[in-house]
Amino acid sequence: MTRRQPRSRRQRWITRAAIGVAVVLVGGTAALAAVGLDWSGETDKTARDRVPATTPVTRQTLVETKSESGELGYDAPVTVSARAAGTVTSMAGVGTVIQRGQALFRIDDKPVIVLIGTLPAYRALSSGIEGADVKQFETNLAALGYDGFTVDEEYTGSTASAVREWQEDLGIDETGVVDLGRVVFAAAPLRVETQSASVGAAVQASTAVLSCTGTARVATVELNIGDARLAPVGAAVEVTLPNGKKSAGKVIAAETVVDDSEGGGGDSETTLEVTVSIDDQTALATLDRAAVTVAFTASKRENVLTIPVAALLALAEGGYGVEIVEGASSRVMAVETGLFAGGRVEVSGDGLTEGMTVGVPS
Repeated sequence: MTRRQPRSRRQRWITRAAIGVAVVLVGGTAALAAVGLDWSGETDKTARDRVPATTPVTRQTLVETKSESGELGYDAPVTVSARAAGTVTSMAGVGTVIQRGQALFRIDDKPVIVLIGTLPAYRALSSGIEGADVKQFETNLAALGYDGFTVDEEYTGSTASAVREWQEDLGIDETGVVDLGRVVFAAAPLRVETQSASVGAAVQASTAVLSCTGTARVATVELNIGDARLAPVGAAVEVTLPNGKKSAGKVIAAETVVDDSEGGGGDSETTLEVTVSIDDQTALATLDRAAVTVAFTASKRENVLTIPVAALLALAEGGYGVEIVEGASSRVMAVETGLFAGGRVEVSGDGLTEGMTVGVPS
């Protein structure tokens, strides 16, 4: 076995000195690159080692959102009352959807029929009557399959004949006259929410019998009055459901609510009750009542240059910059920041253009 001869003290000092010089040179290269100066010996591999990741500057629309908790429910609540005195002999069950031409409840065993329209029934209809309510009723009569009359604003003998056929099918007296209280007009089919009366109860005209809603499910959100700018009617929103699914929606109503629960003895609280439609009703499955999250648009910047927030560099002189990577070299460019949203930030600066490559520090 060959023994290695021990090195002299001078040899050991020269070796340590050489290593020290190498360290200084490597450190100097990194320092020069950090301030954007080229180092002639730097290769693409060296640049990649120095900048762990890069990303392009993109042009896009940034949207900042504010999320609030809401409650899922049904839209268009309405109370349906009796229009004539009598005894409630039957009524639709809670959760039942009543379509055009179907009975909502019965008074003295005579049905109260749901028809579609926005003008409330306010008088009996008979031959010789004219008006928008006549046309609304005739439109429904035709939609139910009855004919032999012209849909217009005149209640003629032909209309009365069709009404008698309808009354026969309903099993009520065939008078050709539509008594007040025989029909209830609603903007869409009704869903029974609660029963206000009970079968066998004696009711008077105007006694509440059922509380109903529309069939579409909506979200209701309570906002601070100072956030009213988030919820103009028609504003687009995103609704997150309990199962994690998301659906687009929009604000369909916003109502100021004053809570004076102290009975005048204390400060009242004013809030904004916002109703939001949900586009994808199928995503709700069988949900009737549930907590949801509604994201409102707080700020929006269109067609701006953006980068990931992580690509921003804090400059020693103040403000922010980005590291522009160009092949094997890089330089720091000062930028102005705008809107921060979704992990990205709006940036602008002299010479900054779409498609430039910026470094993303690890």
